Amino acid sequence: VQLQASGGGLVQAGGSLRLSCAASGTIVSTIYMRWYRQTPGKQRELVATIDTHHTTYYEDSVKGRFSISRDDAKNTIYLQMNSLKSEDTAVYYCKARSRSTNYWGQGTQVTVSS
Repeated sequence: VQLQASGGGLVQAGGSLRLSCAASGTIVSTIYMRWYRQTPGKQRELVATIDTHHTTYYEDSVKGRFSISRDDAKNTIYLQMNSLKSEDTAVYYCKARSRSTNYWGQGTQVTVSS
């Protein structure tokens, strides 16, 4: 399983970014897919989850601002991030769990300037 994350960058507070995570070696519609983020010195934290039924779950601080989605035809998940805040600055990782094994994308840096 390989995950290729992209879409990070520098954005002003209040702006938007959309992250993508393209998967190969697995079918994203058949497993739970997640986005995490990590800042220096802190543990990686779960941001959003999408399950096999398109049901979504969010960490409290991003509810109403972030949206996770899935394009089954492209075998890709997305994280639409709106109303970005400086505290959203982090490296964002996508994760797939398949057959009891976790697979991580390489991470994409999101920097929000205030």
